[in-house]
Parts: sequence; structure tokens; C-alpha cells
Amino acid sequence: MTNKPMLPRHVAVVMDGNGRWAKAKGLPRLEGHRRGAAKARQIVEWAADAGVKQISLFAFSTENWSRPKMEVRGLMSMLATLLPREIPAMQKQGVRVLALGDISALPDKAQRAIERACRETAGNTHIDLVLCLNYGGQQEMLAGAKKLCEWASSQDDPQAALASMDVATFRHFLWCDDLLPVDLLIRTGGEYRISNFLLWDAAYSELYFSQRYWPDFEQADFLAALDDYARRERRFGLISEQLPEQSGKKT
Repeated sequence: MTNKPMLPRHVAVVMDGNGRWAKAKGLPRLEGHRRGAAKARQIVEWAADAGVKQISLFAFSTENWSRPKMEVRGLMSMLATLLPREIPAMQKQGVRVLALGDISALPDKAQRAIERACRETAGNTHIDLVLCLNYGGQQEMLAGAKKLCEWASSQDDPQAALASMDVATFRHFLWCDDLLPVDLLIRTGGEYRISNFLLWDAAYSELYFSQRYWPDFEQADFLAALDDYARRERRFGLISEQLPEQSGKKT
């Protein structure tokens, strides 16, 4: 009997390199983002086919507002226009759309597109597509700390409430509370950093860096990342001898 390889349940992707891809080809940066959007559609299909349950895509960070205004406007326009067009295909493929980040800061048309996609795909169960928009890991933890303080102040003994807090319980105050922990974090574009993405879960997620610009990232590259993950030994502070055997692989 052949053991199944270890598979990440939740994969997060920093889709980096759209602008550099476009520049290398003498194209406008927005064309790189359009090609990147098409690649985002594909990776959801690849992840679903592989058996991944959730895939989070870093679509727009809190820091991206500092980019040229024309580029930001173009990105928001693409989001408002392209996302609704994808709903029929996502319905057919069983994709449920979730949003992570402060969506209220986005333009109205973009907000409505996200809300519509989330609402109309809410009953789908094959795979979750988590769109991280106006998202920042530090901002998420700060918001969580504020919620924690509000919760503690509402308790009979605030100091005792804070003293009782542990890591697992604090995660419930974060935006990512309803998501699976991130198992594998992929970054394309040749950079070796996580750029404020899902910092809480990145503490113990497996990191995989690809030299390919995001528009050039292909299914074979995604499967290579999954294969690399399957060879990892996830110890979470333990030693190998303490780990249980799961599907013939120490995890």
C-alpha cells in the first residue's frame, strides 16, 4: 500500500513579480497585474485539484497604498471588474470566497464586488479562496490586541482575564480566527521575505521561495512546492523522536 504524501491544508501565496515581469517585457505594470490575476485563477484550480482546502492570496497589502496612484486605481478597478466575472466559474468549481483585511477602506465598487463574491459563493465547500485585501500582519495583531483589551475590560477581573490568556486563545481575537492555520507559505519573484503577510501563522508555517515572477508561475512550480512541503519534518519545537507517524511520514 502506497502512503499518500503529506499535503498542506492551507496554502498562502505572496504573488510577487507582476511589475518586474511587465517591465522585463516592455509592458505597462498594470498589464503585469492583469496577467497575475489570470494566474491567481489558475492556482485556485491547481490547489483544488491537489486537495488543498484553503488558499490565501496576498492581493493588496496595507503598504500597497503607497504605490503610484494610477497603479492603485487600476488595481481597484480590476478587482471591481474581474471578480464578479469569476463568480459563475467559482460556483461550478465549488470555490467559497472569503476576505481578510480591512475591506472598509477600499473603494465602494471594489467593496461591493468582494461582498457579492463572498455572499454568492457562501455555500460552496470544495475549496476556500481567501482574498487578502488591505491586509497587513502587524495591523492584524494590533487589531487583535485592541479586541483583547476591550474583552478584558468587560470581565469582572480584567487582570485575571489577561493573565489567563494563552497563544491558542489569543488567535480568536485575530482576523484569521475562522481560517485553518497556514501550513505552507509560498512567495514568488525571487525575494526572501514574507512582507508582513500572515505573521501569526507564519511563525510555524513552512516557507517556500520561487525565483519565478508570478505571471510565469506554472502548475509544475506549484506541485514542486507541494512536493518540497511533503519532504519537510514539522517539529513545532520537538525533536524527531517525539513525533507521531502519520501516513508513513513524520510531520
